[in-house]
Amino acid sequence: MTIHSAMSEQLATAIQPKRLLDMAMRLINVPSPTRSAAAAADCLQDILSSEGFDVARPVAGWPESPAVVTTFDSGKDGRKLQFNGHLDTVHLPFVPARVEDGKLYGSGASDMKGGLAAAVEAMLLLRDTDLLPGGSILLTAHDLHESPWGDGSQVSSLIEEGWSGDGVLLPEYLATPLPVAGRGQSIIDLTISREGEPVHEVLGGIDQPQVIAAGAELVCRFRKLDQQLLKHTHPLAGRESCFIGEIHAGEIYNQAPTTCRLAGTRRWIPGTDVNDVQKQYEEILSEIEESFGVQIKGDFRASGHAYEIDISNPLVTAVQAASRIISGSELPIGAKPFADDGNKFVNLAGIPAITHGPAALGAHTTSEEVPLAELERVAMVYAATAVEFCDKRRS
Repeated sequence: MTIHSAMSEQLATAIQPKRLLDMAMRLINVPSPTRSAAAAADCLQDILSSEGFDVARPVAGWPESPAVVTTFDSGKDGRKLQFNGHLDTVHLPFVPARVEDGKLYGSGASDMKGGLAAAVEAMLLLRDTDLLPGGSILLTAHDLHESPWGDGSQVSSLIEEGWSGDGVLLPEYLATPLPVAGRGQSIIDLTISREGEPVHEVLGGIDQPQVIAAGAELVCRFRKLDQQLLKHTHPLAGRESCFIGEIHAGEIYNQAPTTCRLAGTRRWIPGTDVNDVQKQYEEILSEIEESFGVQIKGDFRASGHAYEIDISNPLVTAVQAASRIISGSELPIGAKPFADDGNKFVNLAGIPAITHGPAALGAHTTSEEVPLAELERVAMVYAATAVEFCDKRRS
């Protein structure tokens, strides 16, 4: 029997599916919309404390819900691998946890309490099997992830305070490919306004600066920009884009409103200077303000910067080795379609970040679901990745 096949057998024997499911259901059954994840953080602390781990609760700029941090140390030299997850969920009606036909349902099942529970199970697996040859595991969990309610500042504060490893895994709902590149993202959230009060069209409304017309022109300008961005491509990450998904204005058909709101995204590829993206954005807003006599409030806020990781990086090779050990094959190399906390770890902490989680469905809906088998697979892949990555002799 090879070392790898022995590890696979040992992990498969040691994993406790009931323990994993219980943790996931406990986390799901604590409602935690973004900015209100304190109770879920307390729940995670209770889970970890009951397993004998010392838990720290750094405020990280958000005293309403301090983060959760714990470490499993082998006591030997080696790298530190971080498992990082968010405890908050999008602002949709709460759905309690339930299991049907081998799948776990509920708020956060796929995004990302199920994956976070799998990461905890991976740490427990390493403790129970004594497989970790060196180094340590750092587990971090936090609030303020989901936009537009959160701004990602808590994980940024954790990084600034030194809560990061030599590499990080994030159990978001992306089972394939293995993403070594990701686009940067800024959320477009603009309010166009004029002075004065709402007024009837025939009582002077038609003579006021037209916020809806300004909004329509902005939509057209962003659409034109998106077409121009078609030529800005990356072999893995795809193309840059500008997308508008919301426009809101007015109360009644013949009243001139005072505000119009637009929302969408601007995404860019590795190699594009974020300062150039911001300048381009601000120039468009300035031109519309001047043309229509309106005011536009919309700060440029990058929720994630573009990045690329070398495929020879030890974390990439460790994940691939773990995939071979647990699933029998490597993952195809690709890009991450969304921006997540991994973008911040690469750019703020300067460490490789790999988003890999269960093949789950329904993120950002009331129909989140994840196969139980996928949670177990992720737990074993994370544990095997730690064995490969934390032992420097394997690199």
